[in-house]
Formats: sequence, structure tokens, C-alpha cells
Amino acid sequence: MCGIVGYVGAHNASDYLLDGLKRLEYRGYDSAGMAVLTPDGYRLARKTGRVSNLATAVQSAPMPGRVGISHTRWATHGGVTEANAHPHISSDGVFAIVHNGVIENYANMKNFLLQKGYTFSSQTDTEALVNLIAYHYAKEPENNGKNRFVESVRKALLHVQGTYGIAVLCKDHPGEIVAARKGSPLIIGLGDNENLIASDASALALKTSRVIYLKDGELALVSDRSHRVITTDDETVQTVVHQIEIGLEEYELGDFRHYMEKEIFEQPTALHNAMRGRFSDDSSTARFGGLNIDPHELRQIDRILLCACGTAWHACLVTEYLIEKYARIPVEVEYASEFRYRNSPLDKNTLVVVISQSGETIDTLAALREAKRKGFKVMAITNVVGSTIAREVDGGVYQHAGPEIGVASTKAFTSQVLIGAMIALYLGRLRDMSYSDGVAFVEALKMTPDLVSEVLNISDKIHAIAKNYAHYEDFLFLGRQNMFPIALEGALKLKEISYVHAEGYPAAEMKHGPIALVSEKCPSLFLVTDGEIFSKTLSNIQEVKARKGKVIVIASDCCEFPDGLVDDLIQIPSCHDAIQPVIASIPVQLLSYYIAVERGCDVDKPRNLAKSVTVE
Repeated sequence: MCGIVGYVGAHNASDYLLDGLKRLEYRGYDSAGMAVLTPDGYRLARKTGRVSNLATAVQSAPMPGRVGISHTRWATHGGVTEANAHPHISSDGVFAIVHNGVIENYANMKNFLLQKGYTFSSQTDTEALVNLIAYHYAKEPENNGKNRFVESVRKALLHVQGTYGIAVLCKDHPGEIVAARKGSPLIIGLGDNENLIASDASALALKTSRVIYLKDGELALVSDRSHRVITTDDETVQTVVHQIEIGLEEYELGDFRHYMEKEIFEQPTALHNAMRGRFSDDSSTARFGGLNIDPHELRQIDRILLCACGTAWHACLVTEYLIEKYARIPVEVEYASEFRYRNSPLDKNTLVVVISQSGETIDTLAALREAKRKGFKVMAITNVVGSTIAREVDGGVYQHAGPEIGVASTKAFTSQVLIGAMIALYLGRLRDMSYSDGVAFVEALKMTPDLVSEVLNISDKIHAIAKNYAHYEDFLFLGRQNMFPIALEGALKLKEISYVHAEGYPAAEMKHGPIALVSEKCPSLFLVTDGEIFSKTLSNIQEVKARKGKVIVIASDCCEFPDGLVDDLIQIPSCHDAIQPVIASIPVQLLSYYIAVERGCDVDKPRNLAKSVTVE
């Protein structure tokens, strides 16, 4: 959720800290700050609002120094103020800390430290931790053969309940950073005579492609030329250096106004990458190299449980529809945040699948761990290689969608839906789907990028429609069968980036309550496909028009509508049922994007939201 960047090396730390924070802006935040350690002590700068405010402050009062830590904060404990912004300095002036996560027992820690004479200047849980580190440092012997800095952090963390990703400086150890994680991602970037700490690989893009992923319960001592990792139980860890592919162009806007716009138009490429090398030689089924579960085991599966949060949960709903239709396996979809606290009865032959773009979503990670604790096989669909979820599951599928910077998910969502369709195909062919049906399915999947491009080519028309609806404050999104999850996703997108109240419903459920909202001030968007339910959806549209509601329809180009029934029609190519949700998602995304632009909203950084939710 928040962002951490730390630097130790031969160069001016503040330059790299600011660059890293700018690359982490997409994660969502409300304030930013940095601390640089100089021979005269800490230089601290903190500002509410954007990183640009911090950059202006640093420019006007330079912060020379070769070791520093920085942070973008998303408020949990305490309001959005400079006093609550990170970094925090211990009241004795020895330590500085930046922290992602939530310390659940901070109140008890704070009360204990107040009794010991430590003082507090913020409302944050983080300040309790930095003072607890200072407390243990004061107690730690200087010459016990161990690094006093490391030991004080390690012992303090033994008392922490909750989640954390931290980077810590110590005035007495000017060339070192201590980093640790539990439930919040943290990466060490290895450079030439310089090393970095970051919560996301994008912050390392300019400096290195060699990284070490810290695991939960690990703590690292990092200097300019070395690193050492131990556990909080003081056991040495043998680190593994990973090579990551960081294409700087993927993090640049290019000719686009916003990252969301860029990522919408990157979808043909993202979808192509999701399929690359994943079809059998005879093009009758999908194949996956990382499932780590053989076809015999998969044939024994009686039920599938899909877990996710937010947009990924909508991808689960589409996948449920496709697996049940094409593989004839019962599927349940759970909010990951609910699953971990339920005692849901699961058959022994249940396969659990979690979906998370970042691979770090805290509730999804907790659901994964709960399922594994109960002995179930767990697979994942995720976009980030080396993420915690990717490392902890039994097997899974990488999306290969490239970095998604915009907070509102677009290319990651359609990639997840497409992979869900491929899994439905794979499982169906293991069971009773015929060879010819498999070939037709694969042909449809391969057409998806080109069909998406066709829809993107009418973006100007969708923009023109959006201008007519940008002033409305309420919206209904309605669809049936596999279009219902896209209605939910459309409503979510509009809420996220334009702050318009929007609701998604099955079209047939409209008359069971939501129709009360229909009026001249509340437009309805219908997602319509041809086939047996077309006439039913047509009746739902007529019910809205009878109540003077405006109607936008996104429909297959083979659908015909009576004159005057539809106020605005967006036609999409007719296609195989399995890829309809992907194709229909594109105009929904564009419409939401253009409405937000017309309303003057900060599309890439919507208020109160973060890209990756790593706290409960």
C-alpha cells in the first residue's frame, strides 16, 4: 500500500530516494517524507500531499548524505498531517524509521514507553516501534560480539503484533540500514558499491535488476558493499539473488495522459503475452508450465474455491461461470477477507485458487495460508514474479501483463479473465470437452487481442458518449450471466476514479429493488449479448425507459434494438461466449476513464485508494 525506498552508497541519497518515491506514487498515499543521515545528524523533510511537494522542500533545503530512507504514507493511525508523516525519529534522536503495515498492539507499547520516559509527537503506531527500538538499544551491551543496531531492531520486533515492512537508520551506524518484513513486501536491490531497499521493484528501475526478496520474519543489515539476512529468531539465512527484467519504458507514460489510459490501450499486448506458449501443439487445449499438479490429480477435483479481493474478485466470478459451463466442476467464489475468518466446510478434493495482481494482497495471502494450513492444494493467478503469493502457493500462472501503475486495474483484470477462460478450457478438455470444441475455444482465445483492438478503435465515440454523462452522480450497471461480473466491475471502476455512486446488478434482479433508483437523474448501462436471454434483457431495458431513465447499451454487433429504446449504443464484435467478458470490459473501462477525465479527477491516484492493499 505505502511505499518505502532506502539508499546507502557513494551518491547523494536524496536524489535516489525522490526518484524511487515518484515511481511508487501509483501505490496510493497522502503524504511523503525522507530522512538522510549526515555527520551532523538527521536531516528530515515531510510533506502532506504529493511527492512533488516533498521534492520542492528538498530542493529549497538540500539534504546531503549518502544513506537515507523515504516513504509515501497512506494514513491508518492518525490523520493526514506532517507530524504523522514518515519517517519518525525516536525521542532520543538515535533512530529513524519508515514503516508499512499496522502494529496492532502499539497502544500497550506506547504506554510502556511513556512510563520509561520516551515521548511522542505523532498519533501513529510507527512511532511506538521506533521508540521501542531505542529502548532495546539503550539496554543492549556494546561489546557482545553482535551488531548492536541489528539486535535492538530484532528484539523490538519480537514484541510486535501485526504487520510491518520497515527500514531503519541508526545515528551510531551511519553506513547501514536495517530492514525487516512481516506481511508487507520488502526487497533489497544490489548495485555497484551501493544497495537499496524498496517495497516494490519499480523503485529500483534506474539502479539494478539484481534483487533479494525478504520473506516474513526476516531481517537484513544492508551497507553499500554488503548485506546479511537473519530471522527474528537470530538464525542466519542463505539469500538467493534474483534477476528481474525491468524495462524502463514500461514505467513511462509516453504519449498518454494517464497510466490508466496507457494500460487500457496496452491490453492487446497484455492478452497476447498471457497466452504466449500456452496452447498445445494441436491447438485443442491450454497448457501451463507452473501448475505443479498433474492431470490425474486435477481429474480428482470435485470442487474449486476461488478467492480474491476487489477487481480480482470480479475476475473470479467470470471464471466461476466459465469453469462450470465448460468443465462442469462446481465452483465457489469467496472474498478472501471473509474466507480467512469463516470455518467454511470444504470437501477434501477441493482445489483453492487465489487471484492477486500484486501477489501481496494481505487478505488474499491470509486466505492462501489458511487453505494450506488445512491441507488443500493452492494455485494462484498473479502478475508479479517473486511476490509473496507466488512464492507460497503450490503452483500457478503468471499473467505477464507488465507493470500496472494506475490504481484502477484494467489490463490486469482482463488478463485474469482470459487466464480464467484458459483454465476452464484446460479443465474441460481433461473431462468431457470434445477435440473440436477445444479447437474452437482456442481459436476464439487467439482472436481476443485483435477484437480488443477493434473496440479500442472506437474510443473517440466512447469519449463523446462519456461527455454526455459526466455530470450524473448515480449510475446502474446491469448484465446477465457472464456479463453480470462485468457490470460489477464497471460500477467499481466508475466509483473508484470518478467518485460517482454506481451499483452493479444482474439485470433480472433490477425489479427486486434497484429499479427504485431509476429516474431521469440515474442512467442505466446494460451489457447485452445475443442468444436465449437477449429478449429478457430487452424487457429490462424497456422497464427503465418506461420510467424515463437514460439507457446506454454495450452490445454485440449482431443485436438489434427497437428505434428509440436506447439512448447511446456501443457495439462490440460478436464472439465466442468464453471471451465476451474480456471484450465487453473495454468500453466499460473507457467510459469510466473518460467520465473521470471530464470531471477533472486524478485518475491514476484516486482519493483514499491504494494499488496494493497490504494492511487489513
